[in-house]
Amino acid sequence: MQLNAPTMIETQTLRSYFCDELTRVIDNQSLVIDAEVFSYLTQLLTDFNDPSLLFEQTPDGLEFKPLALHYASAVEAETSQQRAAALRRLGDIALFISGLFPASLNRKVMDVDYYIAMGGTAYSYLHDVLDARVFGQLSLHFRDIVELLAEISENSALRNNFDLMREYEIWLHTGSPRALKKLRRQGLMPTGCNVSVARH
Repeated sequence: MQLNAPTMIETQTLRSYFCDELTRVIDNQSLVIDAEVFSYLTQLLTDFNDPSLLFEQTPDGLEFKPLALHYASAVEAETSQQRAAALRRLGDIALFISGLFPASLNRKVMDVDYYIAMGGTAYSYLHDVLDARVFGQLSLHFRDIVELLAEISENSALRNNFDLMREYEIWLHTGSPRALKKLRRQGLMPTGCNVSVARH
């Protein structure tokens, strides 16, 4: 139990931080978000603080999986449960990236609008199939929620694993040797349009 205590404390601290931040930006933007959506967003932000949940493990290391491949996984899923899980992951990643790291999409063919459309459609499917109101609300208000997350990103002073994506954005746009060194210190090696774990 003692070994898990620091992780539990860190997770609760992050949850409290994102709860406070969401409350602040919702009030600032005069939006109405129901409790279930608020809880979902808080959990999403807390979970994705762990970069291993944002990237995919491949034979070549940890890489960022494009939304099109998440969609392909959903289409090729053998069961409805697997399809729902793939679409939920697609929606979550689309929301997270388009809200917190839109600059990482600026030089890509698939821009923020594509991410918003894909994420909103994935959540809409989940709402229809699972009859889960939270996904209907996420789909309906996807663009507004992206704006909420963007304000959190702009004002965040929290230093955690979100910095990994920020350094990746800097390296992607500038080729900065300093950003590359920071990524390597985290055990990550950018290669083209994705990030792979460096082999040791």
